[in-house]
Amino acid sequence: MSPRSPRPQVFPERAFTVAEARANGVRERRLRARDLSAPFPGIRVVAGDAPLDFVGRCRALVPRLPPGAAISHASAAELHRLPLPSRLRGEAIHTLVPPPHRAIRMRGVVGHERPLGPDEVTRLAGIPVTTVVRTWLDLADQMTTAELVATGDHIIHRDLPLASREELARALATRTSRRGIRSLRSALGLLDDLAESPRESLLRVLLIEAGLPRPQTQLEIFDSHGLFVARVDLAYPERRVAIEYEGDHHRTDKAQWRKDITRVQRLHALGWTVIRVTQADLVASAALLRDLRALLG
Repeated sequence: MSPRSPRPQVFPERAFTVAEARANGVRERRLRARDLSAPFPGIRVVAGDAPLDFVGRCRALVPRLPPGAAISHASAAELHRLPLPSRLRGEAIHTLVPPPHRAIRMRGVVGHERPLGPDEVTRLAGIPVTTVVRTWLDLADQMTTAELVATGDHIIHRDLPLASREELARALATRTSRRGIRSLRSALGLLDDLAESPRESLLRVLLIEAGLPRPQTQLEIFDSHGLFVARVDLAYPERRVAIEYEGDHHRTDKAQWRKDITRVQRLHALGWTVIRVTQADLVASAALLRDLRALLG
């Protein structure tokens, strides 16, 4: 049996297009060999022991991107490690192509055609990606106002900001597409650079959209001696009402569970009412909102 011809060396260590390979003399039969895989139509990469991960799939798509194009929308958000709703993760890869090029249409890819300036594209792991600011604007195609706030809070977080509120506002003011513009404007006004988690952001927006006053975020509470007692997610200090979002780790981590009990007891001793909120309350919020309206008068 004759040995298999080696992998095309004109394209080492990267994905390449079938058209490139043919132009360099690689035969069709060689492109169908088992040591090569086709993550997208017309693309070949070296076949590994496991399927390509998300970053690998994005990198494999790069040879098919026309000049000025980039990975965009939820796919860009994943590459930037921005918080996203679970429904948007792991889906087809989004690409944004500026005119006069046409949107990419192929299996596993969602193509968008829209103006895209060179200053709106950066590179991550060798992949052209829309910037954090442009990505946030484009996410209005896929996300609700509350979800845009959760992602925006992460972007402008006071400790490790990826962009400023002013940068988001300037980009929004010059946005040419009208798609999602109302949600973006509403979200911009609701951003808070102190929010600590996406669920906390969703909860804050839920309260505001329900007509309740805007709560203070990450309020620090001290006792009569000036000693620190707690920092609460959301609060209405004039009514001594604290609202805490509790993820599963508050239930499954015994040390955290005991710490929470002590913390709530100390807040109760100071005259605070503590409302503990879970994911179920975000889904079915009627009881939560009714209780808060009663507490706030």
